[in-house]
Amino acid sequence: MRKFARLVIAALLCAAPVMAQDVALTSRDGAFRIDGTLLSYDGEFYRVDTIYGPLTLDGEGVDCDGPGCPDLASFVAEVRFSGTRRIADVLLPALIQAFAERNRLTVLREVVDDTHSTFVLRDADRVRARFTLRATTTAEGFADLIAEEADIALALREPRDTEVAMAREAGSGDLVRGRRARVIAHDGMVAVVAVDQPVKSLSLAQLSAIFAGTITNWSALGGMEAEILPQTPLPDTALYEVFQTRVLTPRNVSMSPDIQTHANLEDLVDAVADDSFSIGLTTLSEIGNADPIRIAGACGFEQVPSVGALRSEDYPLALPLMMFTPARRLPLYARQFLEFTASPAADLVIRRSGFVDQSITTSDFSALGDRLAHAITRAGPDVPLSELQRLVTGLRGRDRLSTTFRFEAGTKLDIQSRENIMRLARALETGAFDGKSLLFVGFSDSEGPSGPNMRLSQSRAEKVEELIRDTAETADFSQIELRSDAFGEALPIACDDTAWGRAVNRRVEVWVN
Repeated sequence: MRKFARLVIAALLCAAPVMAQDVALTSRDGAFRIDGTLLSYDGEFYRVDTIYGPLTLDGEGVDCDGPGCPDLASFVAEVRFSGTRRIADVLLPALIQAFAERNRLTVLREVVDDTHSTFVLRDADRVRARFTLRATTTAEGFADLIAEEADIALALREPRDTEVAMAREAGSGDLVRGRRARVIAHDGMVAVVAVDQPVKSLSLAQLSAIFAGTITNWSALGGMEAEILPQTPLPDTALYEVFQTRVLTPRNVSMSPDIQTHANLEDLVDAVADDSFSIGLTTLSEIGNADPIRIAGACGFEQVPSVGALRSEDYPLALPLMMFTPARRLPLYARQFLEFTASPAADLVIRRSGFVDQSITTSDFSALGDRLAHAITRAGPDVPLSELQRLVTGLRGRDRLSTTFRFEAGTKLDIQSRENIMRLARALETGAFDGKSLLFVGFSDSEGPSGPNMRLSQSRAEKVEELIRDTAETADFSQIELRSDAFGEALPIACDDTAWGRAVNRRVEVWVN
């Protein structure tokens, strides 16, 4: 009852007019009554627009009267998805099917048109949930979420500043805070060429210049004298949009109007593989008979597109497949589905669908290879050889987890890293690391003096360790050793000459033995 009263009092602070009233919610003891327009009922909670603003009330504590009251005996959870086809066409249907089977439900898919479909989930008695899907673009998914025309947005990128501002203005809260963003899988954008094309390594700046039309001949890239023939997916596809956002826009250029486009990736890759002078944009799962281009940096590092590099976000054109939720309570089936997407059962579905799951894998110390050699050759006053020897002593005999934590600024974790906290904490709670020692190792970029960089990397490692301890509430820490260390700018993954390179170097790795 006190909780009910606090909801009413808090709502008085944000009063809003109501057009009509179709429900009356009365507390079981008759002490309070709320009149308003029913916005939604999720099977557990009522969401009502009142003279005090929107209120969310626990259905167990109130009786509902009026024409807007739901039929509690036949309630069907309605969940609306909208967003990028990269998720909507294959991955989401597969996850819905697996989720239904796990909950002993059958699924009937009703296809309306190329964009709209509905998944009807039912048990032996009746329909329990309807998941409706609008397959469009990331931008449309955010627009539908902000307009409350979708409950879950499917996205290949984080919301832009304008979208975040629109959400706040619409009363939808902050799109990038809390657990409103969930990374469910990874994909990778890959530039590909024919097998007999000698140029197999390009910088992001060179890729940008090729697709903007300012580099037009392979000879400018160390290849033969021949015209470059760029090929891309259609302009309304997710890959085209992400390449524009991630590669072209930061360099203040746009896609050349003369580029050949393809309706599907299979045709694009076949065209590139058959033409020695073509270069195309595809995904890691759709390379076909073409060869992937390595992404080079000015300092000599090269990033190779691979499953491991996508899991740890060490590849610059990684594409996180994300779901964004509103700042309101979703129906129970929606919440259960979101939790399912982070489960081992979902990982299997993700792999079978051709994407990269987020299961925790390991690589041994020897995999440092070129990174360690690069660090040794650059050893100097900022990172002396003695510090590299300390690093080797501390990490040799351990394996690196694919789970990596990165920071937007200071000690603020990015969206992927916040999901990684949850996943690693769950692994500790299940006993996956009982009897093991986990070392959280902080690193920085090389911007600024080495001393502050070392202290910042140490504080980041300690922050991640603290978050893991706080989140893994049921883990038996008497069976697991957790500790932190830091090596500042000693072991970069990428060159610091780009914003991405500096961001990827600001990280905390986890090493286990």
